[in-house]
Amino acid sequence: MSVIFTRAPLRVSLGGGGTDLPSYYRQYGGFLVSGAIDKYVYMLTHTIFQRRYRMKYSQFEEVDAPSEIRHPILRESLLRHWHGDPLEVSVIADVPAGTGLGSSGSFTVCFLKALALARRVALPPGRLAEDACEIEIDVLGEPSGKQDQYVSAHGGICAYTFERDGSVDVEPLSLSRETLERLRNNLLLFYTGEARTASAILADQVTRTEQGDEEIRGNLDRTKAMGLESRALLEHGDVEQLAELMHEHWENKLRRSPGMTTERIDHLYTLARRSGVIGGKVVGAGGGGFLLVYARRPDDTREAMAAARAPELRFDFEFQGCYGVEYT
Repeated sequence: MSVIFTRAPLRVSLGGGGTDLPSYYRQYGGFLVSGAIDKYVYMLTHTIFQRRYRMKYSQFEEVDAPSEIRHPILRESLLRHWHGDPLEVSVIADVPAGTGLGSSGSFTVCFLKALALARRVALPPGRLAEDACEIEIDVLGEPSGKQDQYVSAHGGICAYTFERDGSVDVEPLSLSRETLERLRNNLLLFYTGEARTASAILADQVTRTEQGDEEIRGNLDRTKAMGLESRALLEHGDVEQLAELMHEHWENKLRRSPGMTTERIDHLYTLARRSGVIGGKVVGAGGGGFLLVYARRPDDTREAMAAARAPELRFDFEFQGCYGVEYT
């Protein structure tokens, strides 16, 4: 028996999110800061004695050929990166899909890592991330950026520069122990109870950017500038100023697309601010998912969110990136 275990981390964006979409960075270059967290997409891939392809995720599929698989990421990944015998794949994750923590990118990275191990091929994180981006952006045409795939492949808290030619520069940030502890203790994640697909929200941004909309251009330019400010604040250990910038980042994001918030999200954020939160935002494209906040008094904020029935997802940062091992 040969079973491959892979896991790929999810992420929280800390500044500059939205400038990693090709519609923007191909014209102006993008920049953001993001951190991988210890919440994952997990896969078990069984490589031998399989007569048919068996895919187990939120649904179940059993087919004779990869081209018959309904799940688009599984299908296109197999068509491009697998030429062996049928496989059995089982998938679970720490959070539901559509909650803003980059699960789609993590899913793709996780599966491509498994296929590489099955082929006995060692892929560096950058190649793994680019292969995942190719599947989601180029092949499937998703209006998404490169952040999720790169963070999941590399891990850690890094600055990502997206060049106009499509290349990505990854710079791991060297943060003091005190800065990391303050982030760990005061950054909190709460589930809004609403899931969404990012495609509709991001598609509007892509269309307006490609059409040369000056308002969206100015908004994303400011977003990129806030990403650069976020890196500087983290490196200097000015975490509370970073939290203030998170609040400005969220307000800027709302001007980009009012659909990024809901009545429920607004209510939760108001409660969080009253409990001592300096700043925060909905992670991902918005419209649902998780609310990330920096709390001066974490216990007070936890109590306020619990009363509003917004469960906390406790997390830490993780510095390994996508991991895989084969059991024989």
